[in-house]
Amino acid sequence: MNGASMEQGRLIGLEDTAENGRKSTLVRVLPQDGRYPDLVRGKNQRWVGRPDYVCLPTSGPEVRRAVQDAVTARKRISIRSGGHCYEDFVYHPDVNVVIDLSEMTKVYFDPRMNAFAVEAGAELLDVYETIYRLRGVTFPGGMCYSVAAGGHICGAGYGFLSRKHGLVVDHLYAVEVVVVDEDGIARLVTATREADDPNRDLWWAHTGGGGGNFGVVTRYWLRSPAADDDDTAPLLPAPPSEVLVSAVSWEWAAMTETSFRRLVDNFTGWQVRNQDPDSPAAGLFATLQLNHRSNGQIGMLTQMDASVAAAEAVLAEFLDAVGDGVDVPTGPVTNAMGEHLPRPELVTPRRLPWLQATQMLATGSPMLTNPSMRAKYRSAYLRVALSEDQVGIAYRYLTDAEYRNDTALLLLSAYGGRVNSVPPRATAAVQRDSVLKLLIQNYWTDPADDAHHLGWIREFYRDVFSETGGVPLHDERTGGCYVNYPDADLDDPAWNRSGRSGVELYYGVNYPRLRAVKRRWDPRNVFRHRQSIQP
Repeated sequence: MNGASMEQGRLIGLEDTAENGRKSTLVRVLPQDGRYPDLVRGKNQRWVGRPDYVCLPTSGPEVRRAVQDAVTARKRISIRSGGHCYEDFVYHPDVNVVIDLSEMTKVYFDPRMNAFAVEAGAELLDVYETIYRLRGVTFPGGMCYSVAAGGHICGAGYGFLSRKHGLVVDHLYAVEVVVVDEDGIARLVTATREADDPNRDLWWAHTGGGGGNFGVVTRYWLRSPAADDDDTAPLLPAPPSEVLVSAVSWEWAAMTETSFRRLVDNFTGWQVRNQDPDSPAAGLFATLQLNHRSNGQIGMLTQMDASVAAAEAVLAEFLDAVGDGVDVPTGPVTNAMGEHLPRPELVTPRRLPWLQATQMLATGSPMLTNPSMRAKYRSAYLRVALSEDQVGIAYRYLTDAEYRNDTALLLLSAYGGRVNSVPPRATAAVQRDSVLKLLIQNYWTDPADDAHHLGWIREFYRDVFSETGGVPLHDERTGGCYVNYPDADLDDPAWNRSGRSGVELYYGVNYPRLRAVKRRWDPRNVFRHRQSIQP
């Protein structure tokens, strides 16, 4: 190695390692490296880390070595896959080593497992494109293209096809994880859903237990349960060959409180009534974007499986039902809404090939690539429609003239259907009787405005759930919170007076079992963050 190469090796921390007889090069990016500032932040610029170094492994054995080195040196670890974490779990001041999996992006068919292997850093759109083009199948994951599989799958991600095909974890066959035992030894372990697998509890924990709790996920294998005992069954669901896509808006200038209430009641009521996973309506997914009045519009995005009989009629009935009695005409979506682009071309439903529609809806948002984006998110599962009081509170906050932010919104998303056909204890994802997802979010760019924007969203959420201590409990009306939308305020007594912790709101009755898995597989609590499962 010449002098220049030796200097470069010291700068980026190249280290030759031997794993399983194969020599590899483990990359460590140190603070003096020009790339360091780009590798210590994710999408949300509220969180910027200062680790001793960032490690960029390219294989499971390299991840094992990165973890072992950090544990031996008694350095605190955090894990990044796609950079979408809503809180400071990855980029926290106390973290010494960030293990960045963004270069582990392979997606392929694994004949040994008879399943599709997906490395943790693979982005969702790449997963969809690869497995669909290879075998004509998909899995019911999220819409955003740049979310990575690493955190999305183990947090029980959902998406446009979930009402028809369930959650992503309902199709998870196996997971490969780097764990650390009580002696501080890092090991690469594979856990499957097979009943006789001694590691099955580790698989179960990754069916909704969230990221950063048990180890470092390096790879998933996807295969639907129907294919376990039937060689003729498809390995994963086939998406519809075509979908009907629609985007409509209502002008805020014409919206009275009465009209707003009718719109919300119509949308949520339809979801409550149409939960049969075998009905044509299970092929319909919709989100109602209740933007702040300063946006100018309220929007609704809908995708309908066009392969079912009378698909056009199902979609038309839904659109009519949502607009019934609102007394504000629908029009095109001409304004951006949160991270969603204007979609005026979809004011009349369009029939599109499934992959083309997925690509169109997943990409193109400038919000997610804004290098100054700051954001906050607060979530809930709804078992019933919002109450009259809750809708009134939403109207009050969304029309607050003292707060102007055209990216702020309350998002109501369809849920349930096939999701609710799985028992709550069969997977770590306990919410198996909810009919809607609720998300309040806002974006801004100036750090000086943090208190202003955080105050609005915190007070909004607190007031919506004021009857249960400012948070959604696991009760007859709500099903707690979504771990993939982490919210540190759930553990702040200023905003949560319920007596229930964040992990109890995420995991409900499954939390004790998750703690038992944590004690077995991470007895030293190596993998932790401010809302991690406690051993």
